[in-house]
Order: sequence, then C-alpha cells, then structure tokens
Amino acid sequence: MAAAGPGLYSEIGKKARDLLYKDYHTDQKFTLTTYAANGAAITAASTRKDEAIFNEIQSQLKHNNVTVDVKATSESNLITTITVHELGTPGLKGILCIPFPYQKSAKAELQYLHHHAGVAASVGLNANPVVNLSGVFGTKTIAVGADASYDTSSGDLTKYNAGLSYTTSDFVAAATLNHKGDNIAASYYHLVSPTTAVGGELSHSFSTNGNTITFGTQHALDPLTTVKARFNNYGMASALIQHEWRPKSLVTLSAEVDTKAIEKSSKVGFSLVLKP
Repeated sequence: MAAAGPGLYSEIGKKARDLLYKDYHTDQKFTLTTYAANGAAITAASTRKDEAIFNEIQSQLKHNNVTVDVKATSESNLITTITVHELGTPGLKGILCIPFPYQKSAKAELQYLHHHAGVAASVGLNANPVVNLSGVFGTKTIAVGADASYDTSSGDLTKYNAGLSYTTSDFVAAATLNHKGDNIAASYYHLVSPTTAVGGELSHSFSTNGNTITFGTQHALDPLTTVKARFNNYGMASALIQHEWRPKSLVTLSAEVDTKAIEKSSKVGFSLVLKP
C-alpha cells in the first residue's frame, strides 16, 4: 500500500535534497557492519570532525515484524529504538525511542501509510511533552501536507511547515513553507537519462530578505560508480565520487571549496562503509 501513496511529510522534496546534499561531507568517517550468529547486525562507526572524534556502536535485531536498535555513543549515551511493523493493520508502524540517561528526547510515534495519505504522530514521554503531527494527502503524483509541533509546557506551536509536491517517473517538483512561515523553498529533480539527473533549489528568507540558489547534478559513470557536483550563489562548490566496490560497501571521496577564497577554504571528506 505504501508504495502507491504519497508517503510521509519528510518525503516532500526528498529527491532534490538527496541529489543536492546527501553524501556530501567534510569529515572522515569509517563504518563497519558485521553479523552475529543470531542474525543481529552490529555496526561500529567512527567520525573525525575537525579535531574531535566521535564513536558509536549499534546493534540491530529483527524478529518477525519487530526491530530492536540499540546504539551506544562515545558521549556515554545509550539509545534504544523498538519498531513494530504492520502494527495491528497493514501500513501502521509503531516506534518507541528510549535514551539513557533518560532525557526529554524519549518519545513514542505512530506512522500510517495509505494509498491516499501518510500520517505520523509522536509524543514525548515526559510530564510536559512535545507533540508532533504531520500528514500528507493526495496520490503518488500530487500531494499536499503539513507538519507541526506543539509544546504542552509553554502552550506554543514550536514548528509549523507546509508543502506540496508533483511527481512523475522522471520529474519531481516541490514547494515548502518552513520555519513558521519565514522561509519558502522550491525545488526540482529531473532524471535526464537513465544515468544522469539534475536538480535545483531556491530558498527565500523573509526575515533577512536573502535568497539561496543551489544547482546540482549526478551521473553514473558505471553501475558501481557515481559522481555528483553542486554549486550555489554564494560561490560554494562541492563534488564527490562514490564507488560500490562490493555489495553495500561504499567508498566516498568529497571536496568543498569557496570559489571566492580558494586558497583558504578547501575541505576534503572521506567515508568508508564496509558490509559483509
């Protein structure tokens, strides 16, 4: 059912966002996944950002329609996420997230996908929770949606966004109103050929009266190697090359430069993902 519907609110404009921003980074990251005898997936990741190093280890176990994720970080945080698929009815998913030490970020969430709707609702597990509700209605071709958060402790709407999208087999256009109406953005994604896609995004802030325009492209050199590039109106240029040297094992090299100050601004990122 989910494949034929409009999806969740987070999917509005996702095609363009992935083309323009996904896998671009200026840090170094190493990820290794192994599998235990009971089928649990164990993933260890280490990221170096500037002079700081962040480590985490995650274990994922699936049984029937239940998935349990346990993640431990180098900041001494432990996060357990329990996901139940097909919760009582097709298309309904339940998610419970519990951090330790216990924090306000603990929450329970329900997601429901239908041919003509995608609805998500979450609530914080504390005395004065934040309640988030989002919904998308329409079809896989045309959809309109909204996303809002309400803080019960202050009685304020802390977030309200709205968006619409138009999707075909090779073209996606989307428009969103974000940051409580302060920002409006329009984006597009176009699959020019089976191996090449282009995209762009125009964002306008009403409070600063500033515009950000970003263009990007993606091209598959071969079935295992992809190159991407992007450029915005502030002179920031980025490029990456990603190679799948074995199934689900990726090596990514990316670079970013400010074309107005090339000698001072060059940054290089590297990511290695290993899966058996």
